Amino acid sequence: MRRFLKGLLALAALLIAAALALAANAWRQSPKQVDVPARAGVAVDAQAAASRLAQAVRLRTISTLDDTHGAEFDALHRLMETSFPTLHARLQRERFGRHALLYTWPGTDPKAQPIVLMAHQDVVPVAPGTESRWTVPPFAGELREGYVWGRGAWDDKGNLMAMLEAVEMLARAGFQPRQTVLLAFGADEELGGDDGAKLIAQALKQRGVRPAFVLDEGLLITHGIVPGVQAPVALIGVAEKGFLTVRLSAKAEAGHSSMPPPRSAIGHLSEAVTRVEQHQMPGLLRGVSRELFETVAPHMSGLNRVLLSNLWLTAPLVAAQLEKAPSTNAVLRTTAVATVFNAGDRDNLLPAAATASINFRLLPGDSTEEVLAHVRRVVDDPGITIERAPYGAEPSPVSGSDTAGYRLIARSLRELQPQVVVAPGLLMGGSDSRHFIGVADSIYRFSPVHAAAADLPRFHGTDERISIANYGEAIQFYERLLRNAAEASR
Repeated sequence: MRRFLKGLLALAALLIAAALALAANAWRQSPKQVDVPARAGVAVDAQAAASRLAQAVRLRTISTLDDTHGAEFDALHRLMETSFPTLHARLQRERFGRHALLYTWPGTDPKAQPIVLMAHQDVVPVAPGTESRWTVPPFAGELREGYVWGRGAWDDKGNLMAMLEAVEMLARAGFQPRQTVLLAFGADEELGGDDGAKLIAQALKQRGVRPAFVLDEGLLITHGIVPGVQAPVALIGVAEKGFLTVRLSAKAEAGHSSMPPPRSAIGHLSEAVTRVEQHQMPGLLRGVSRELFETVAPHMSGLNRVLLSNLWLTAPLVAAQLEKAPSTNAVLRTTAVATVFNAGDRDNLLPAAATASINFRLLPGDSTEEVLAHVRRVVDDPGITIERAPYGAEPSPVSGSDTAGYRLIARSLRELQPQVVVAPGLLMGGSDSRHFIGVADSIYRFSPVHAAAADLPRFHGTDERISIANYGEAIQFYERLLRNAAEASR
């Protein structure tokens, strides 16, 4: 008995020592932030700028394959010309495809690598039947209660107009960039970007232009979204997920529903779909997601800080917790979900075939071929046909968080908003910037927009808006970014 108690005490002492060591390691971790003094932003007439943004929002630049709204894009271009005359006098403008634009602001140093700022002119349509749910009509472009309301205020005319405002201010002040600045404004991002950003990227490659980095729309300045961090967290997208749709199909004998076989085409296919959804690809705290949590860990307190500062030991436990919420589960794995199911057309007839589409969003490090192999392994049924859809994209390469471009973005933001914690993140959707893979050294995806969890449904949803104050901050960010870029290259 005495020997047992000694062993128990030794074990308890060991556990206490281990806990103390983990806690000590957590509190030894210093913040991984760009340490810069706070600097006031340039003076911005946010109300006047917001009025110009509201005018842009009123233009229904909805991208369609048949260019139904082509006149709206032309009207947007005229608005840009009249609103930013100095910019249009100093910068060269080229048109690509139907409506995409590339502005070139030549730098004074031809040896300095250029930088690219991207945004897109097009917007998604409003879901039919939801118009009455908007506080303000979706294309009214109203200024109300301190916000610019309307489709595109956030995605992505807010970024586009803020960039133009910043360049106009700099040009009027006589500023000249040291490195060439390129403004790439696609007009069909919501359709994939083949008639806009893709053409611009191809042209730059043919001209031998190799940008140091690209900054496109992307992740946000989040409030209360990163678990355990009280401060706002600005997530700079260093990569974006890939996209793949896999189609499953099953066949059966058609016939009357009064004499059914043991298993219908719908039942057979449903079993396969269920297997794919229930057997997701492995979730691991690695790559971008691991770097994100290691970066924000020093800004946490209590147990969260201990757990995330010791991922060498606690990663499985942390991953198990993150898997419980869709938003955090998505950063851990390649996700799979059934999105389309087609079968049958009458209640009393057995369908001869059933098809389903399963959409995968691929984590960097996974590939479309690995996903297809996983689906075949999980379904394991010769009666189910498995095919990949003709469209899709591999996950992007991961751009470093230790590059001059990343540090420039972080520095510019933290000078203006020192309370913000900056961390690398993973963009779940796609952006026009993917067309610059292989063209630019690095690609970053970040929008200087403040958002809490309650704001996220506004993205492509009802009551899209941006606060006038936040819009002013966005203009200050792009102005500071361009000034800092010129200084950094000296």
